[in-house]
Amino acid sequence: MKITRRQLLRSAGASVALPFLPSLLSQEARAAADSSGPPMRMGIFTVAGGTVLESWKPETAGKLDKLPSILRPLDFAKDHLTVVSGLCQDGRSENLNAHEHCAFTHLTAAPSVKKEGGQLFASPSVDQVAASVFASKTYLPSLEIGMTHNQYSFRSANRIAPFEANPRLVFDRMFRGRSPVVPNWKRRAAAVDLDKQVITPSSPDRKVIDLVLAQANDLRRQASKADREKLEQYVESVHSLETRIAFIEEQHQQEILDLASPGPSQLIIPENLPPEGTPIWEITHPIDRDPERQGEYIKLLAELMVLAFQTDTTRVATIAAGSDEAMFPGVVTVGYERHCHTIEHQGNAGRVEDADPIAREGCRQIHAWYTSLFAEMLRRMQEIDEGGRSLLDNTLVLYTSYMANGGHGRDDYPVVLAGATGQLNKGLHLTFEDHAPMANLYVEMLDLMGISTKTFGNSHTSRFAGNLNGRLPGLRIM
Repeated sequence: MKITRRQLLRSAGASVALPFLPSLLSQEARAAADSSGPPMRMGIFTVAGGTVLESWKPETAGKLDKLPSILRPLDFAKDHLTVVSGLCQDGRSENLNAHEHCAFTHLTAAPSVKKEGGQLFASPSVDQVAASVFASKTYLPSLEIGMTHNQYSFRSANRIAPFEANPRLVFDRMFRGRSPVVPNWKRRAAAVDLDKQVITPSSPDRKVIDLVLAQANDLRRQASKADREKLEQYVESVHSLETRIAFIEEQHQQEILDLASPGPSQLIIPENLPPEGTPIWEITHPIDRDPERQGEYIKLLAELMVLAFQTDTTRVATIAAGSDEAMFPGVVTVGYERHCHTIEHQGNAGRVEDADPIAREGCRQIHAWYTSLFAEMLRRMQEIDEGGRSLLDNTLVLYTSYMANGGHGRDDYPVVLAGATGQLNKGLHLTFEDHAPMANLYVEMLDLMGISTKTFGNSHTSRFAGNLNGRLPGLRIM
């Protein structure tokens, strides 16, 4: 029987993960990836439109005291936050509008971004670098969810990780062929023998692969040198798929045991997912017109990210919350304008004193509203017990925006970090008065995940690089 690559992949029913990059892994990362205890996750919650700096940035450096109005919904978690100010982007752009320029450098900190022949170019984004490392340990390498007309996540210089706007499709992708279950990390840590068991290749997927590999071995003897090289590449990809199937089979065994004896936290399955088959415009159009619907949508995205982390479906997730084109009646209570993009431009200028103060207050209200939704997600993560530590303790969470302000600014980005208990200096406003590259934050975030890299994006080539050596002194507990 002749089996094509397409037939093999269809019959195997497994997705090929992002390439594993062992050169990026420190010893700590290898230990973290192989540990059966609760893993560290990376969650990014990024909003549209930047911020209003004087209502976001604490007045003084050091210990967080009274939070400014945009961050006030986070007051309950003040001692668990790190606010960082002075971070900037300065990557160049070519053939891009201002929104695309900000978006493509947002999570990549690329020294140069461009559009050429319809192709987008940046560099790998921080979420996708992390995903490439931990992909071999989870069902999904990463989640990119939400509405965005721009691109934030790049798997490579010209390969984009698209965002999924339909929550139903996100949920179905997370739990296709499996039931949501809370891992029992304590049992898994003790079950070292199970981790070392050899999986019996009895599934139909494994049988197909065995057949293909046997046929490939027969072909090797007949093929030319050039064909043998092509065949080796094909066999390598089949072995990669074989490894992935073995992982899924092992995870299935673990989850059967978890169903009988789950971890201590309770799953909350979203109840307001769109019905199957709902056209995407029926989801997105009301969101842009009605902030109440948009708030429900963002909460649903947050629930999905929390659920993905709680069930160890993935360890890397990015939420794109909000839209520059949304309307905000009821949220914006000053003036007459309710269109976000218009308010962003009217409320920002080269000098703050030249901006329309009424529109600027409208911007402030919008971003305080975003923060209230982010705060709800943090509360939920604090409540999830993973055996003495909360899900938030075991997650590095970044709250930010793809622009520094609604005027396409790229100086002094809004940055709040939460979680990563025991690793971050918390209850702190960390300032870089002479500015620092946003790329340095991403170096630190990867290091917090156990991924040791000396450089990221333009961390050493930015005009803000100074003598920081690609780091943010004071961010980490040393």
